[in-house]
Amino acid sequence: MKRVAALLLLAPLSACGLHPLYADGASGSVARSLARIEVSPIEGKAGWLMRNALRDRFAVASDGAAPLYRLDVKLDDQITGYGVRPDDAVTRERRRLRARYQLVDLEKGTVLFEATAGSDEGIDVISSSEYATIAAENTSLERLSGIVADQIVTRLATRARGTP
Repeated sequence: MKRVAALLLLAPLSACGLHPLYADGASGSVARSLARIEVSPIEGKAGWLMRNALRDRFAVASDGAAPLYRLDVKLDDQITGYGVRPDDAVTRERRRLRARYQLVDLEKGTVLFEATAGSDEGIDVISSSEYATIAAENTSLERLSGIVADQIVTRLATRARGTP
């Protein structure tokens, strides 16, 4: 009796409309659409990391076809110190990476989609080792570039799924 009741409760879930985003893997329509996006150069070290992260994610299903779209990205990378000791030394930093991006149709030159993505994380400042602090800041930038690139790709993939 309990099993029948459980099955009846689960029955509506089968028609909920959820479908895998990458249903057919690299040969699916979403992956093929993403592979047709070229990423324009982005300024600075953060831009270099972001562009490489995006290109790696778009190239999964690349078949060498000419790009149909261009992704323009502008980054805002900020480090703010907080957690001040009595001697006014900063003990903690927050790194914020924000991206404003546009998907442009190369044939028409029109903007198809525009949005923002971003993330932030805390960094411990090691007062006895400037090298350790710089290494932590660089690692943070690499990690944030990957996180923001994932956000951008997910949003573009969701839009590509709804477009033929």
